[in-house]
Amino acid sequence: MLIGILAAVFAALAYGTASVLQARGAQSVDDTGAGPGEAPSLRSTIAAMLTVAFIAGMALDGIGFLGNLVAARMIPLFLAQPIVSANLVVTVVLATVVLKARLSQRDWTAIGVVVVALVLLGFAAGDEGRKHEWWLHWAVLVAAVVILGLGAAILPRMQSRVAVLAGLSGGVLFGVLAVAVRVLDGLDPFDLGELLTDPALYAIILSGPGGFYMFTVALQKGAVSAASASLVVGETVVPGVVGIVVLGDTVRAGWGPVAVIAFVAAVVGAVVVAMSPVVEQVERAGENAPVA
Repeated sequence: MLIGILAAVFAALAYGTASVLQARGAQSVDDTGAGPGEAPSLRSTIAAMLTVAFIAGMALDGIGFLGNLVAARMIPLFLAQPIVSANLVVTVVLATVVLKARLSQRDWTAIGVVVVALVLLGFAAGDEGRKHEWWLHWAVLVAAVVILGLGAAILPRMQSRVAVLAGLSGGVLFGVLAVAVRVLDGLDPFDLGELLTDPALYAIILSGPGGFYMFTVALQKGAVSAASASLVVGETVVPGVVGIVVLGDTVRAGWGPVAVIAFVAAVVGAVVVAMSPVVEQVERAGENAPVA
């Protein structure tokens, strides 16, 4: 379990640092071709993507994704996903140093709640479930297709709450990805034929880019706070419940109430952090380049 927890923490650190580095890279590029409130020019976007900071951020995103995959395989999802979602904590703390942002007392309190809650979850977590019902491999693929299809059909026609729904959809897709990683066959032991014929593999291929796409739509259509908070809820609650109810993730004997309280506190704390103006500052700074 220790390796899985370390992988989740590493993913959170990588994702959180990546966001700040990409924002730093975007801020370092002057866009003389766009007026106030206008979209950045293609030239400035390309220039931002070619900065050392932005490239380093993209590399960290890839490394963080690998850590997320390892964590989803090795520890209960109700522990893995909240830890990974704590990347927002890393983002806002680093932003105070790199981007000279300032955190409010509410932000610091929420950060403290998240840290304590995750420590308690670590103590409360039992073994990860190893149930591999055949239908679940198809269910994650169907879920990814349905969520992306409905999002593409409904979101362009909505007049309000687009950020909330798109952010939530992106979060659920990341949750689907975590479940798909857990049930994926052909990894241990490695069997290429089994891997390529498992529907869960294609759920992963759809859910990863699909989640980033939905979150990008959310950022473009509404407040960063609404988009980020919805993302946190989707990527933690859904896989956490599926992990316990369907996959068989367990809690240590006698630690059930502690696990429930800690999980709720971790999610609520992460949502509060997501609504911080500092997250808004980081994400808006990154609008000169693709969202991380």
